[in-house]
This record gives sequence, C-alpha cells and structure tokens, in this order.
Amino acid sequence: MLTIRSYLFISLLLILEFGFPSLLYSQEVISNSKTDTTNKPPTNFNLSYSDSLNKPNDSLPIKKNTPDTLKKKTSGAILTKIAYKSEDSLRFNVVEKKVYLYNKADINYEKINLKANYIDMNFNKNEVYAKGVEDSLGDLKGTPIFKEEDKAFDSKELLYNFKSKKGLIKQVITKESEGYVHGEKVKKMANNETFIQNGRFTTCDLEHPHFDIRFRRAKVIPDKKILTGPAFLYIEDIPTPIFVPVGYFPNSKNKSSGILFPTYGESPTRGFFFENGGYYFAISDYFDLALRGDIYTRGSWGIHTLSNYNKRYKFNGALSFDYVENVEGEKNTAGYAKNTDFSFSWRYNQDAKARPNSRFSANVNLRSNKYDHYSKNLNNVFTNTTNSSISYSTTFGENSALNVNLGQSYNTNTRMIDLNLPTIAFSANRFTPFSKKIQSGNVKWYENISLSYSMEAQNRITAPDSALFTKKTLDNMQNGIRHSIPISSSIRVLKYFTLTNSININERWYSKTVKKEWSNDTLFSGKDTTVGYLKVTENKGFARAVDFQFSSSLYTKIYGMVQMSKGPLRAVRHVISPSISFSWRPDFGTALWGYYNSYKDKNGNQIKYSKFDGALYGSPESGRYGSIGLGIDNSLEIKVRSKKDTITGTKKLVLIESFSINTSYNLAADSLNLAPISMNGRTTLFKNVTLNYSSIWDPYVKQSNNNRINSYEWDVNRRIARLDYLDWRIGMNLNLNPSFFKKTNETPAVTQTQKPEYATNSVTNINQNLGEQVDFSIPWNLNLSYSYSYSSRYDASSYVKYINDYTQTLNLSGDINLTKKWKFGFSGGYDFKANDITYASIDIYRDLHCWEMRFNWIPFGFWQSWSFTINVKATVLKDLKWDKKKDFRDNANFTY
Repeated sequence: MLTIRSYLFISLLLILEFGFPSLLYSQEVISNSKTDTTNKPPTNFNLSYSDSLNKPNDSLPIKKNTPDTLKKKTSGAILTKIAYKSEDSLRFNVVEKKVYLYNKADINYEKINLKANYIDMNFNKNEVYAKGVEDSLGDLKGTPIFKEEDKAFDSKELLYNFKSKKGLIKQVITKESEGYVHGEKVKKMANNETFIQNGRFTTCDLEHPHFDIRFRRAKVIPDKKILTGPAFLYIEDIPTPIFVPVGYFPNSKNKSSGILFPTYGESPTRGFFFENGGYYFAISDYFDLALRGDIYTRGSWGIHTLSNYNKRYKFNGALSFDYVENVEGEKNTAGYAKNTDFSFSWRYNQDAKARPNSRFSANVNLRSNKYDHYSKNLNNVFTNTTNSSISYSTTFGENSALNVNLGQSYNTNTRMIDLNLPTIAFSANRFTPFSKKIQSGNVKWYENISLSYSMEAQNRITAPDSALFTKKTLDNMQNGIRHSIPISSSIRVLKYFTLTNSININERWYSKTVKKEWSNDTLFSGKDTTVGYLKVTENKGFARAVDFQFSSSLYTKIYGMVQMSKGPLRAVRHVISPSISFSWRPDFGTALWGYYNSYKDKNGNQIKYSKFDGALYGSPESGRYGSIGLGIDNSLEIKVRSKKDTITGTKKLVLIESFSINTSYNLAADSLNLAPISMNGRTTLFKNVTLNYSSIWDPYVKQSNNNRINSYEWDVNRRIARLDYLDWRIGMNLNLNPSFFKKTNETPAVTQTQKPEYATNSVTNINQNLGEQVDFSIPWNLNLSYSYSYSSRYDASSYVKYINDYTQTLNLSGDINLTKKWKFGFSGGYDFKANDITYASIDIYRDLHCWEMRFNWIPFGFWQSWSFTINVKATVLKDLKWDKKKDFRDNANFTY
C-alpha cells in the first residue's frame, strides 16, 4: 500500500521529468479495486495546474513555472478534469504517459462518458482507446458505450481524441431520432457529424434487426438528416428489389420537408390509381403545408391541401381545401357520371392564456352536396349536415358579457342553407337592486327581488344553395332584436314552504311588418292561373312588440322514513315534492296593443292575423291565459345491510329516482280547461340498466276524427282519464373485462405524470374497432349495449284503438388477445324488429415487433369492403408499407 510520501514523490517526478501539471488524487478508493502496487494510479485525474511544492522556505530549489513556461510545457495538453475509475485494476505507465483501466472502466470528461471493459488513455496524444474483452466462453463482454449529452452509441472498438473531439469507431450502433444506424467503420467529426462505411439504417431496436436499408457510404448530420448513396432494402437478411439511388432519412426532432408517398391500387369503376401522394412543407415552427393529389386512369383526380398552425400560448388551428373531379364508368355509356366537388374547412382555437377576458374561435366547414359521397371516411358518408361557426366573446367587468357569432348549417340532401349573419348576444348577470351592501338583521322580502337582462340580435337567411345570394333571398332576410328582463323573488312561507314570484318581460324590435288582404284578381304563376288569392305586403320601418307574463309557485318537500332493527332491510325513505303554480298573461290580440289585424277571406269570414307573422322572434300571443298547475314528484330509497361498509354497515339503494305527475287548469279558456295528465318516471337498476317511463292521460273524450270534445271521460266511459300515449324504454350498457370480476372495479385516474401500465406495451393501430392504440395488457374486452322501447298511441279512428310499436336492438363490440402478438376485434349488432344484422366489422391485428399488420373486413351490407396493410411502425418510415383493399365505393350496387 503506497503512503502519502510515495504519492508526493511520484508527483514530483512527473513535474520535474515530464512537465506534467500536478496530479490531484481523489481520496475516494473503490472498495473492490485491485491496483498494481508497483505503480499506483489515481482514481480521479486532474490536469489543472497547481504548484503545491513551491513554498518560501522550500529546501528544494525548484524553478517556478511562469505563464510562458507553463504554456510551453502544457502545449497540446488537456486542461479539463478527467475522472476515471475501474472495478478490477488500474495501471499507470509513467514513461509513455498512459493509464490502463480494466473491467467496468468508466471515464467522464466534460459532457462525455465512456464505459468499457478495457480502456487505454494516452496523454501524449490526448487519445482514449476502448474495447470489449472476451470471457472464458469466448463471448465479447463490456463493449464500449459512448455518451455525449443526449447522444449515445454502442460499438466493438473505439478510438477518440479528447482535444480534436474526433473519433474512429468500429461495429457501431447509434440511435438517431426514431431509427438506429449500424456501421462497420464510423468516423466522428468535431461537429458531431459522422461518416459511415458499410452501414445500415433501421427502426428495429434489435442488435440484429428484422429489416434494414443497407448502403456503402453515408453521412449523418445530427438532428437534421441522414444522407446515403445507393441503398437497398433487406428483410431478414434477404435482399429485396426495392432500392433508391440516393437515400434521405429525416433525423430531426423538429418538422422537416419531404415527399409524401402515395398509395396505389385498382378500383373497378375508376381504374388504377395513386392516392394521397404529394409533398410536405415544414415552413416554420408555427405552420406547415401538405399538398396531396389523387389520380385515376379513367379520368378522376383530386387535390388536397392541409395547413396546420400553432403559436404557443396564443392560438392553434388548421386550414384545408379539397377539390375533386370524379368520373365513373366509360364515356358515352349508361353508367357514365362526372361530378366536381369541393370541401373547405377552417379551425381556429385561441389559447385561454392569450386573452383571459375575451375569446375568438372558428370552426368552418363548407362542402358541395355530393362531396361526402366520395369520402374515404365512413363517418362523413353517414353525415348529411355540416355546421360552421365563427364566434367572439368578451366580458365587461364581472357582470356582463358579449357574444358575436356567425353561423351556417347546410343539408347536403335538401341543399338548404341556414345562415346567421350574425347573432349578437349581450347579457347582464342577475343582481338584487334592493339588498343591503352590509347585511344585518333579518332579510326583508323585497331584498330578495332580483333581475337580469339579456339581448339577442340576429340576421337569418334560409334558401337553397343555388339561390343563396340572389336579390329575392336577400330581400327575404329575417332580422330582429329581442330584449328580455326576468324579475323574480323567492321567500320562505310558514317555515316549510318556498314561494317564488316572477315577471318575465320581453320586447321585440323588427324592421318590417306584414299586411294581409284578400284579392279577387287573377294570379299568374307560370302556366297556372289562380282567381283570388291572399295578398301579403311587407311594410318597411321600425316596429316593436312587448309582452309579459306573471307566474307564482309554491313548493315544499315531505320526508317519510321507516327504520327496521331486524332483517337485511334497515330503512325506507320516501321523499314527496308537491308544488302548485299560477301563471297569467293578458290578451295581446286586442286593439289596445295594436299587434293584430284582420281581413275577410273569399267566403267573407273574418280572419285574424299578427303583423309579425313569420318574424324571427315571433309575435305576442293572442288570447288571455290564466293557468293553475299542479305537480307532485316522488323518490324512493332503501338502506340494506352491507359487509363492505365497515363504518355504517349499510348501503343505500335507489329504487325510484323520480316519478312525477303533472297537470294544469286554464282559467281563461271557455272549454277543455283541464290539460292532459302527464306521468314520468326513471330509475337505474344494477348500475347499468336504465328504465324510463312516460304516459299521457286525457280526461276528455275523443271523437272518431281524433278531435277532443268538452265531455269528461268519467261522464261518458266512467273512467278518470283515457290513456292517450304510453312509452317504456329500457337500456343497458355493460363493459366486461377481467377487472369487472375483481372485487375492486375502480381504475386509478391517469394523470400527466402517471401512465397506465399498458402504455409501454401498446402499439399504434387505426383499425376501426381496435382503435388507434392496441392494448395487449387487457386480455379481453366486451362492450354490450341493449335497448328496447315500446310505445302505444290512442287512435280513435282505428278499429283497434291503440297503435303499438317497438324497437329492440343489441350491439356488441370487443377484442381478445389470441396470443401475445395477435389480437382479434369485432363490432356489430342485431335488429330484432327487422330480424337482420346491422353494420358489422371484423379486425385482426398482428404485432410484428418493428412492423405491424392490420386487416379490416365489413362482410356484408351496403358498406361491404375489406383492407389489408403491413407497415413499419415508426413514422420516419411510415411509407414503407404494402396494402391491399376493396373500397365500398367499388361495389356494383353503390351509386352516387
């Protein structure tokens, strides 16, 4: 064991003989190190200059190093600390200025870390050499692992210069983005660029990959790209005829521009095709652009553009435009058809942090009426209505808000468009004008009076798409403004009752009114003529209409409880919520208000009409109204013994969530005062089964023409009321998997920092039933959905009196792991009424490690189709795939 004097002596020799900077040894010694006792090396090596021997009273006449002499002696030396260690032994060669490290050697220099079973450090050349060592069985162990910042690679041998930061590596494997680069000889440059001789590129993480793209020479530019000469595809070491004269592989964490390879195939109706080929432009970090195209041998073609944009903490969205020309069949034949269609969409989302008090958003979808018929997405095919909106909202202080919205709705079947240009809404929060700022004592009844205000203004156009911007359509534009002021007050009465009174005031503003009169003139309409017609004239000018309604309600809750001390049933709780209400509205059809006029028809009958007929917000109601409403709501719960509850020993079960009975009596009507009695109930059974009930009972008699007459059922048929309508609905949704049968069915929430266990065992997939993520950690999964509804409607004109109808459907979907790599998925259903199978789909997925296989089959029906795809998982080689399919549009019975 060397003493401190020995350390000092060796240090002195190094300084005098070789001009080394002093060696500072770490006191830390690896416990299991076996060191050469003839020449003990340090565990940490510091080449920074420190003259510890030159003291004022030093008896040894050592010449002090000046900056000039230090520069001369240390020219080309490393001035940064190199820390190294090994598990077995360290040997220091003073003459050759070398250090040898054996077994699990570890070197740290700046941001570089090197590990190997053998390392040779040469301080004369500032070089380090590393390699693996064969064990007793001849297997190579401890091959070099080189890391620099976030870059790392494995190799068989390595030679690296600390000063020039260049290296020569043999049999290297390094990870670049999503791929792995293998090379027989690799030269690493100071700027971290590498030149490779006899290399391979693959996305397979095995040392001997399942597939690779082989090349003679290549250049790797970190975080940018990999460039190669002629490259050939090998699968399981078998060469394929697929090659490229020049290889280019994106190798960037950021987006990069590149070619979008098309898919190819054959369509029976449109011929051979290339689809979705084009180019991707990574314009900047804020937005990009993808241009794609389709071409078919029988004349069909299409252009597709998509641009995404995103500015952090500001906004994000996308713009897309598609233009397609579809040609079906042969020209001059019966099956020939040619259609030109387009689609435009714009999506804009403002980040909540950009402007906390205001928000702008857009979701615009415009398309021609037949565009969805050609869509490759079944969800679009099933949709016949598109909706668009552009909205801006802001708040003023804490009490008011403004919203402006441009909206559009288009039905591709009827080709009718509804436009709102725009809708403006302003609202003020409810407030209590008579309440005290500082409350003290009992609250007065008037202090509970509250009111709010809302305003809505709208311009609306409804027209066919072919006549959208014609003069007639613009003249028929509907517009108006509606003001609403609800005033209400709620107080306690007799301790247990709540009395609520309210007045709702509405005012409508319009820019025109209508005038109706009967004309005996002849009306010519094309080839048709009509003698006598109703003439409607629009009068431009400002007009207003006010109406109001008063209502009052009184309600309470009655609780009933029965408790048991024996048996499994411990308690029964019944809650009854009775209510009585009163509503009153004057007759706004009188001449006092001036909202209604009349005209005489061709028979001389006086016909009353509103000047605001057809107006956007309607007209005040004609006729006085006064109604008393009666209602009662019930809920029923029980408590039973439960061994799972260790605190109370019981659990609550809801038998009836709600069962209500409601009716009303119109005081102002001259007949048929009593409204039909409605009953509604709902409950949930076994957590997964929902039961809903509704019925309508009419106390008046119906004639054979289904008109009600002012005669009670009790007087005619000796029954309180007649069942006029009945509806029962049962629904069940059940998700079965292994965890369903465990005692604890709760699944812990997954947060951003906590991922489910299967996250590392899931693979990407786009099959319809299996979803984008195929989860092999769940052995099987079954989703069952059942619905049944029964309805009965009274028809006095029918011989049987009651018309009954029902619907009953069963839908199943799920998946099962056939093996650790095979998964089978399915979905489908059965309509019991139609006695037919509904839309069904079958999916098969195979995990091929670095590849994946997918098969989807819709076996029958209008959407009958199939597709088969085998592709590389990694997105960097996503176009390396083979797929085959038969589209539903290729079926003989498909028509556009």
